[in-house]
Amino acid sequence: MTPQGTASSVREEHLRYTSLIQLQPSQYDIHFPPACRAGHMDALVAMTDLLHPEPVTDLHSPAISDTLARVEILLTGWGSHPIDRALYRKMPNLKLIAHLAGTVKAVLSPDLMPELAERGLRVINAASANARPVAEFTLAHILLHLKRVADWTTLYRHQRSAISTRTTSMQGTVGNRGRAVGIVGASRIGRLVIGHLRRHQIAVLLHDPYLSADTARALGAEKVPMDELLGRCDVVSLHQPLLPSTEQSFGAREFALMRDGALLINTARGRIVDTAALQAAAADGRLSAVLDVTDPEPLNDDSPLWDMPNVQLTPHIAGSFGNEVCDMTELVMQDIDRFCRGEPLQNEVILADWERVA
Repeated sequence: MTPQGTASSVREEHLRYTSLIQLQPSQYDIHFPPACRAGHMDALVAMTDLLHPEPVTDLHSPAISDTLARVEILLTGWGSHPIDRALYRKMPNLKLIAHLAGTVKAVLSPDLMPELAERGLRVINAASANARPVAEFTLAHILLHLKRVADWTTLYRHQRSAISTRTTSMQGTVGNRGRAVGIVGASRIGRLVIGHLRRHQIAVLLHDPYLSADTARALGAEKVPMDELLGRCDVVSLHQPLLPSTEQSFGAREFALMRDGALLINTARGRIVDTAALQAAAADGRLSAVLDVTDPEPLNDDSPLWDMPNVQLTPHIAGSFGNEVCDMTELVMQDIDRFCRGEPLQNEVILADWERVA
């Protein structure tokens, strides 16, 4: 079975470009999982002339120098080789980098941007598909926190059959009604989370310096300054990219402004949060945290965060895993199809926005 919108819709006007996959074997198994590998590879072969039947593991190998000179579409993903100027110039016919993962900053050197723009190289990625499971992960933790599920679980384990939920007086508010959630960064994921929250009786506050109040309102959120968001919200969820301006931007001052009992969720990048400040803020139990990313990642084995009951650590699993990765690969295949047809791309990375993209 071919993925919808790829090989099944190939027409005669479909141009034949050459293609090459650069992945390590372990990453190939992730990006092309057995559940959808045959369909996606059939689609790629139907759309392009695949120059090598297996993924190339080393772009620097002299054995593939002739192949590099011919490649027009290069498929990359997690763990692919960074493309520097020397490697890029070995691919004079390269027209499209099709990145099967999210951020392309690990694949393209920043100093290449002017040259890429001049040559008209185009780049696509699968960030939109990867955003969906991250948003779902975030929503789940928001709802569980507002319901105080962790507190109830602890109380139930302690009291067991003696528990009486209707007469138990739990400190703080329980439930979603009238609560406020703060979204920091109107990224793809941030916007998806806002959309999910609109179905619940939750006020959504948004901080994003690049977004207008009218656009925030259209999304279903109220644009507010950072300090106001921190002081009003029961949950603060980080969704901004890691940039020089955001690195360690969430520190002691921000934690001090958060409400008692509030939850910080970080599914963005670990270095956005000052780890030492987080440890200090969470040590007395006043705040809770769900950290899918950390700095360093993973945390050192002796980090005090491991043993804090109010801190939940997950090993960077909020994004696509298992059969969820099929959606990412399919998204890229569909845009390769559009590229070969000369149609507008739906998942293009705008190189002019390089300084602001994740």
